[in-house]
Amino acid sequence: MKARLAPLYLTAADDPDFAAQTLRLRELLVDVADVLEPLPLGAELPDADAVLFPQLVGDAYRRVGELRALGLPILVLTSEFGTMAMWDWEIISYLRGEGVETLAPYSLEAARTACCALAARRQLREGRFLVYQDRPGEGGFQPGIFKRFYWWEDECAERMRDVFGLTIVKRSFEDLGARAKAIPDDAARDEWERLRGTVPLGEITERATLSALKLYRAVRDDLDAEEGVLAAGINCLNESSFSDTTPCLAWNLLYRERDLIWGCEGDTVSMLTKFLLHRSLRRPVMMSNLYPFLMGQAALKHERIPEFPPVDGPPEDYVLAAHCGYLGVVPQPWATEWKLRGKVLAIVDDNATAIDARLPTGPLTLAKLAPTFESLVVAEGELTGYGGYPGSDCLNGALIRVPDGHALMRGLPSHHSLLMVGHDPAGLELVGSVFGLSIDRVGEHVGV
Repeated sequence: MKARLAPLYLTAADDPDFAAQTLRLRELLVDVADVLEPLPLGAELPDADAVLFPQLVGDAYRRVGELRALGLPILVLTSEFGTMAMWDWEIISYLRGEGVETLAPYSLEAARTACCALAARRQLREGRFLVYQDRPGEGGFQPGIFKRFYWWEDECAERMRDVFGLTIVKRSFEDLGARAKAIPDDAARDEWERLRGTVPLGEITERATLSALKLYRAVRDDLDAEEGVLAAGINCLNESSFSDTTPCLAWNLLYRERDLIWGCEGDTVSMLTKFLLHRSLRRPVMMSNLYPFLMGQAALKHERIPEFPPVDGPPEDYVLAAHCGYLGVVPQPWATEWKLRGKVLAIVDDNATAIDARLPTGPLTLAKLAPTFESLVVAEGELTGYGGYPGSDCLNGALIRVPDGHALMRGLPSHHSLLMVGHDPAGLELVGSVFGLSIDRVGEHVGV
């Protein structure tokens, strides 16, 4: 989906500068935006994601009321390079001071980010998230842990709907698991013949491979039957008794084939954060559990490891990231190393699988939407390496240095955090502006 931009003019549609810039923007943004037919400021607006000003003139100072009443984001792209023009700095500053918030990208890449974020904003209003769960936290495995999670509260889903217009559709995981098991082995083998050579396998049984492919096919069938699904998640740990496998391979394949966002454990807040970041910034972003070194034994016991791996720097500013025995669900296109292996956690079926993969070392951003959905909490750190312990629940976890470990403990909203490759503070600010989110930064920047 592309952003729909309604160009407005303050002078006349046939002004040569306005006409030339409008045409130029259509060409520069052709893959991320549909630039509609120009209209005068004050005209009835079409169905659009933002209004676009290819040209600003001094009349803007005298038409603040009309600009304020537009009711859509205002995107200013007035230079031939697809950015704001230097000479419009004063007008933009004046408008912002008068309460007319504008998006004024100063690079073409930022303009493209703004368009992608605007398109994602529309997608959330029109699409839905699909979540497979039955009675999360009420039974199953480790209910004392799982019943504490905010993403299963009705309030959480209601706030997502109120803030983003997002609809969450809930389906039975028990039914999904039964349908997956009923798929014939030969049908799963056909899927494997199609995929053979594209999915690296570790030492796992044929049955484990076929079960993972059956679950993939069952979810894929549901996606084929329901339009507008932007992301899908499964309560795969707490209610793992409903399936003889885990959805890790399914999420990898469905991202590869459909750009589908996934949610481990049915965590809709992580799914939404991931959707905003990946759709807007097009950067690799995945979820993992965070185990700050400051948590000491509380973290070590959960991962069944004797100590934290050695690090180069203050231990209090390090975090171990691990999920289901490895780093977590990393799609193949993003990974420097990738294999599908047998299960690690005791909580899942012995036939289950997990992804053993690595993101590139270097700059990394931790991020998560706050529970009020009014802010995005971020910490710019560095993925310095990997560590793990045989026989534990952490065979290959990521070591992340953060700006301030104590500030991270106070500021980050969840043990589930999104890991986004790279640092992009300007891009995050644009995403915040489009979605009405403040960006809450934890500590200072950590570079490489």
